[in-house]
Amino acid sequence: MTIHLNHKSEDSLVWETMNWEPTCHQVQQFLQLQALLIEWNEKVNLTRLLKGSDFWISHVLDSLWPLRYELNHFESSRKIIDVGTGCGFPGLAIAIALPRSEITLIDSISRKTTAVKAISQTLGLGERVSVRTERAEVIGQSISFRGNYDLAVARAVATSPVVAEYLIPLLNAQGEAWLYKGRWSTDEQIDLNNALKPLKGKIKSIESFELPEGKGMRNIVRLVSNEQCPEKFPRPIGIPAKRPLESQMLDNL
Repeated sequence: MTIHLNHKSEDSLVWETMNWEPTCHQVQQFLQLQALLIEWNEKVNLTRLLKGSDFWISHVLDSLWPLRYELNHFESSRKIIDVGTGCGFPGLAIAIALPRSEITLIDSISRKTTAVKAISQTLGLGERVSVRTERAEVIGQSISFRGNYDLAVARAVATSPVVAEYLIPLLNAQGEAWLYKGRWSTDEQIDLNNALKPLKGKIKSIESFELPEGKGMRNIVRLVSNEQCPEKFPRPIGIPAKRPLESQMLDNL
């Protein structure tokens, strides 16, 4: 499914595209989020996409478009983890948009998690949002996180096989992993399918979305588990990136 949009003002375009009417409080939270990111970006290099449509389309809309169903079902309550959150997307946007959800934001760079934690607390999200400085490989092997989430997401973190190894171990039996991707190719899909075999996962669906104002094509790759992920995944720190699961060494694992 590919969606094409006409040019409109930035924030109203987001809500119209989502077919969703945020509360006044949520709109104010998004505006405050933008202001806080601009303020923190002067101290810590978080992101260059903070003004106008760069913020509203490239961050907010890009983060929320896969959640169109959830946004229109206010009873939805989900336990979510954002791995490699960076400047806080998609996690902070999801936390604002889904006020009944509990969200954990993970990043290995402490200066980023310090900023994101302060921003979430200022936004009044501290009771529902937890921010941790940790590697994905460690989180995936922790009994406090492993097999614990309805939804695990990652945006612009690593190649699909690497991200799948980070996310699949975090899912509960009914959970989904969402890979936010830019360009998507047949070769990458083949690599991902190969990586998912030892992880006991599969691709549920792939959806394409064209951001307005020439911001580019986006893809969301939804993964689910066929059965419980083997305990050896994720592998130790650095190994998933150095030896991706799609490579020819699979038989030697």
